[in-house]
Amino acid sequence: MGLSRITLRLARNPGTAFPDGDDHRGYSLVAPLDSSGFIDEAGWRDNKEACTVRHFSPDLPSPRVGRLSRRGDNWFFDYDSSSTEDDEPVFKLGLHRFAPGEYVTIRDEDDVAMTYQVREVVHA
Repeated sequence: MGLSRITLRLARNPGTAFPDGDDHRGYSLVAPLDSSGFIDEAGWRDNKEACTVRHFSPDLPSPRVGRLSRRGDNWFFDYDSSSTEDDEPVFKLGLHRFAPGEYVTIRDEDDVAMTYQVREVVHA
């Protein structure tokens, strides 16, 4: 199973500081996808170290780099394995199809849920 690089950009989030979205804020995720574009759990288990996330934003001095992780049925981005305070849960990640135009909700470390749009999926 090969890995894919998935680019997510901040989508429209009415009622927030980003009602029209922001292409300069988002995530680059490396993960195994099945033929339908869903996260391949077995592929993730076999390639955990290669399943990375990079959170980029003009507010950050440099992108935050972490790993795609799972606890029970819950997927999240983990930036520091020694702490859970920085974890960013991804709402029902296992049920999301990663194809351009699809949407994903990520809850940041401040517990704010924001919607991101899948902009690009390429083989890593």
